[in-house]
Amino acid sequence: MDIADNRHYNGQLSPLFTVAEAQKALAFHRGIEGYKPTPLLSLDCLAKEFGIGKILVKDESHRFGLNAFKMLGGAYAIALLLCEKFNLDIKAFDFDKLKNDITEKMTFATATDGNHGRGVAWAANKLGQNAVVYMPKGSATERVNNIKALGAECIVTDLNYDDTVRLVLKKANENGWKVIQDTAWEGYEAIPTWISQGYTAMLIEAVNQLADHNVKAPTHVLLQAGVGALASGALGYLTNVYGADNLHSIIVEPAKADCMYRSSLTEKGEIVNVDGDLDTIMAGLACGEPTTIGWPVMRDCTTQFASCHDDVAALGMRVLGNPLGTDPRIISGESGAVTLGMLAAIHFHKDKEALMKKVGLNEDSVVLLISTEGDTDAVNYREVVWEGKYPTTAK
Repeated sequence: MDIADNRHYNGQLSPLFTVAEAQKALAFHRGIEGYKPTPLLSLDCLAKEFGIGKILVKDESHRFGLNAFKMLGGAYAIALLLCEKFNLDIKAFDFDKLKNDITEKMTFATATDGNHGRGVAWAANKLGQNAVVYMPKGSATERVNNIKALGAECIVTDLNYDDTVRLVLKKANENGWKVIQDTAWEGYEAIPTWISQGYTAMLIEAVNQLADHNVKAPTHVLLQAGVGALASGALGYLTNVYGADNLHSIIVEPAKADCMYRSSLTEKGEIVNVDGDLDTIMAGLACGEPTTIGWPVMRDCTTQFASCHDDVAALGMRVLGNPLGTDPRIISGESGAVTLGMLAAIHFHKDKEALMKKVGLNEDSVVLLISTEGDTDAVNYREVVWEGKYPTTAK
């Protein structure tokens, strides 16, 4: 586990992820049948064990029955795309009405490690439209089947995530499909922006739920990053609410796909891509190229960047699944648990005191985390939690 201070921090707030934009996204999601806020859970016994004031975890395994947060972005982007196409008002968007009104079948295409594609397939299914989802090599069978169960075509490639994204773009251009991708590049930024704005709905929920735990504001937020769509949206919103100087933020990535961490180390804060197999247990974070709309937000407002090995994520899964005392149990997948895993890795480290000081943690700290997924690969979850796969060895 490596932690680097952000040498490019300037506290410049993002105009993309304002409170007003987040409220617009939340209003949309509230209008969907079955909406309810996911729980914000307080791990008081664990916080005491770690020497931290409070640990609060937003459990996204309860989001619309999809076991992950990702539909918040994909569905919102598809809705805004259709509003633009048919001159509709997002405030009056209705899945059921549009399902009958759209007479010409559309196809939404995306690349995914699992959860984003499932969200896109869910939205397409609600609208009676088609979805084609491409996945990188090594994708879990359960994640593939979950996408197919929603009526989407799902193809597992022999490519890594970033090359799969390029394949989707090629196929979409050939077939006239609409690309719904959470990463951005030059010339393709509107839809990824909408996706990240869709994610901010859960942060409004979390901020509203703080009062239930007698908390005015978090002192720390740890956010996992793949391409950075969630991390930038969440960080952008939270810094707009609290101010970047009042929030110690840490972006956490897999060591084998730590493009944000490496970008933060450059002299001028330019993007650094990571290529190769990106072979990590954290499938949802196995992305080597930062989103172009998200990196400036993280570059300007992140306090620190962390690069974590797979055993850190596995440790987080085991700790959340086996709570102390009266703490609630949280079933968190590999990508969802890495931020708690980082806290646990610090606690068990031989240099705990120095690491706590480095990240500014003490008995007054209030740490906000997002468990972004449940056991979306149940086989691997059991292998980690039951059988001890990826043991924690480095202390």
